[in-house]
Amino acid sequence: MRARGAQVTDVVIIVIAADDNVMPQTKEAINHAQAAGVPIIFAFNKVDRDTANTDNLRNELSQMDILVEEWGGKFQSQEVSAKTGQGVQDLLEKVLLEAELLELKANPERNAKGAVIESELDKGRGYVSTLLVQSGTMKVGDVILAGPHSGKVKAMFNERGQDVTEAGPSIPVSVLGLSGAPNAGDTFNIMDDEREARNIAAKRLQLQREQGTRVKKHITLDEIGRRIAIGDFQELNVIVKGDVDGSIEALSDSLLKLSTEQIQVNIIHKSVGAITESDIMLAAASDAIVIGFQVRPSVNARKIAEVEEIDIRLYSIIYDAIEELKSAMEGMLKAKIEEQVTASIEIRETFRISKVGTIAGCMVLDGKVHRHNKIRVIRDGIVVFTGALGSLKRFKDDVKEVARGYECGLNIDRYNDIKEGDIIEAYEEVEVKQTL
Repeated sequence: MRARGAQVTDVVIIVIAADDNVMPQTKEAINHAQAAGVPIIFAFNKVDRDTANTDNLRNELSQMDILVEEWGGKFQSQEVSAKTGQGVQDLLEKVLLEAELLELKANPERNAKGAVIESELDKGRGYVSTLLVQSGTMKVGDVILAGPHSGKVKAMFNERGQDVTEAGPSIPVSVLGLSGAPNAGDTFNIMDDEREARNIAAKRLQLQREQGTRVKKHITLDEIGRRIAIGDFQELNVIVKGDVDGSIEALSDSLLKLSTEQIQVNIIHKSVGAITESDIMLAAASDAIVIGFQVRPSVNARKIAEVEEIDIRLYSIIYDAIEELKSAMEGMLKAKIEEQVTASIEIRETFRISKVGTIAGCMVLDGKVHRHNKIRVIRDGIVVFTGALGSLKRFKDDVKEVARGYECGLNIDRYNDIKEGDIIEAYEEVEVKQTL
């Protein structure tokens, strides 16, 4: 979102609270603006507060190699207060000065072109696209082409939801009339011929579909070898539907980042709109789960999902969707078997009994030994045998466990070559749930 914002702007105003530090999100916004090569003006907000310290912000910015004009640098800055209005007029003058230096001009007499900021499916109005006109003028009734969608501009609304009939350079508007929801970041053009616009849109849609089928990763011998080497490789196919294109993009990217060596997350389809029957049929064909963000399945889609036993998960918070999918993926992982040493036992004496074998008189040095524990015989630091206990006794009685500091008698199942001074290590195998 910040990267796209930096690409479509001519001047960036970075607002930083004067009573706080330069936050990671602010640093990210500065980096995107610098990467896009856009001039930056810093607005230090909340200067009316007693705890405001703008020099602290200038110092933090200087550590990022950003010097403001007051400290001998090239970046303009202005102290403002959104609450009282202090400094806002000066900030606007600095923006105009920057625009004058850049000689920013746009021809309002040509066909409009610009960028798609956002798109969504509104229940009452259909597909609504938020567009920013970068040059030219867009009027109601114009033929518009945006990404793989075309149509006629039926209505336009400004940032306050009021009807407008035309939009010039640098004017953002919400537009009704497109045949679908274009992706955020797509460019739009006003065309003279409606048929030409439809043909271009159809070709783009066809290319998009072809690219989608080509992107599907076919398995290679190397990939098969890698999966065999890993052992328990699994895939999780996901279909993402949402109300707004930006949210779908953010959710899809976050879900893809959950992929690990053992589990691969595949987004097989994502689009704006309600969950339809075709989404459920695609999920059934590809063993996928359907994630709906701020949208609901239609009645028919829900019925088909019940018949096909397709899992539909509905969310209104992105983090909930990520956490739940992460938990599901952790459940798909096989538990790891880990050894836990429960006791160390020293052999003090050995006795050979006919028909029984060698019995050891021992002292439990550490922990607690249980009758069911597996054991290792360690001689001079080297493991000479791994197996199980044959018996565990205290005096003449069989016991289930012996704690640290107590003596005991034991023999080892199918092993008699034990000597005084040997250490017996008792351990048990515990299943540990794997996490991502």
